Amino acid sequence: MTLRRVDRLLLGIERAFALLGGVAVASLVLMAVVSVGGRKLFNAPLPGYVDWIEQAMPLIAFLGLSFTQRNDGHIRMDMLTRKLKGRTLWTLEAFATFVMLSVTLLLIWGTGAHFLRSFDIAAPLWSRDSSIDIALPLWPAKLIVPLAFSLLALRLGLQLWGFVRAGIFCRDPLAVPDATPHDEDDKEADFAR
Repeated sequence: MTLRRVDRLLLGIERAFALLGGVAVASLVLMAVVSVGGRKLFNAPLPGYVDWIEQAMPLIAFLGLSFTQRNDGHIRMDMLTRKLKGRTLWTLEAFATFVMLSVTLLLIWGTGAHFLRSFDIAAPLWSRDSSIDIALPLWPAKLIVPLAFSLLALRLGLQLWGFVRAGIFCRDPLAVPDATPHDEDDKEADFAR
């Protein structure tokens, strides 16, 4: 399977995750309208509104990480990399991506352990801990984080391979490597592929 094909497959999953994060944002807006409207009109706000916000925060904060990484949307210092070209640039990008991948793998390990402390198959609703107001189990929200980081790790692994391939094996060192984030000008060409 070519690098470009794997990139496209992963992009479909990333778009689905980002869409789910967007649905979570829209749901919170709708819940806010219902809660405030219920409080003003019927003197009955939505029960457990804060608990639902806590459950939705990981969806909003983490599901778009990999999609944003693919589109080079994360904040980064690029004063040096803007001056570099070719193999030097791809080698530096490979090193930075390797560091990010290493940190992400540590985050998967830590957040996975945090999820496992919360999940208990023998407990009611499979949860050792729950929210304060309406006792929602917290493990689903805690599971989202290592899943999102795992998708980010796949994206970073794919980008690392693209940068290594461009830095070492590519015949044209100035060509934009497959499965890597590029400048805005290059993105139009990428979507045309």
